[in-house]
Amino acid sequence: MTRACLIVRGGWPGHDPVASTDHFLPALDRMNFRVEIEDTPEIYADADAMARYDLIVQSVTMGSATVDEVEGLRAAVAAGAGLAGWHGGLIDSFRNAPDYLQLTGAQFAAHPHAPEDRGRTDVDPYRDYTVHVTDAGAVHPITASLDDFAVSTEQYWVLTDSLNEVLATCKLVPGDGDEWSRPLTMPVAWTRQWGEGRIFATTLGHTVELLQMPQVSALIERGMDWAARDQRL
Repeated sequence: MTRACLIVRGGWPGHDPVASTDHFLPALDRMNFRVEIEDTPEIYADADAMARYDLIVQSVTMGSATVDEVEGLRAAVAAGAGLAGWHGGLIDSFRNAPDYLQLTGAQFAAHPHAPEDRGRTDVDPYRDYTVHVTDAGAVHPITASLDDFAVSTEQYWVLTDSLNEVLATCKLVPGDGDEWSRPLTMPVAWTRQWGEGRIFATTLGHTVELLQMPQVSALIERGMDWAARDQRL
């Protein structure tokens, strides 16, 4: 059975929305998705068009969306379409749209720098950390076969809520000069039920190279398959 997938990509070019979404096209093909690609969220406002899709993959860091576009996306997911994405392409989109922020279950707030690099734009705020599969993740079809793994990339501080089922976390450890006094547990991957639709999100995915890491690719591919309407994991 062929399923329909909409990829919406654009926004800040630093996350390479074209190459990052192109990376997953072969996997989507293997999962029997027919893929259509849009370069703006304008299609979200077209209810007839949105009703065709079983999965929506978004990669739009920052950017903007109209009230009608946000409402159209919310309605499509509530009606059963899956929504999936990674890093800023999903959880740092449409900052001026509270209804969108409510939909995704988490909002990027910061990626802590080393104190000496704070305020600099010429230094990537990378940290070495371990992605830990949670107890819920250990029995979830997306992450049940994944072991903990180490990454060196941006670490997201996110604002979130308890509707999410968190599948993986990391520790955000304060360094010298940081304002928080103890290690914090941050979600790395989660799912969310929204009406009849499912949502999958992960904070990983700053670069195409990280998306090519086998554990990260597997996580996102399974997340997309799980979120999609019908034939879910």
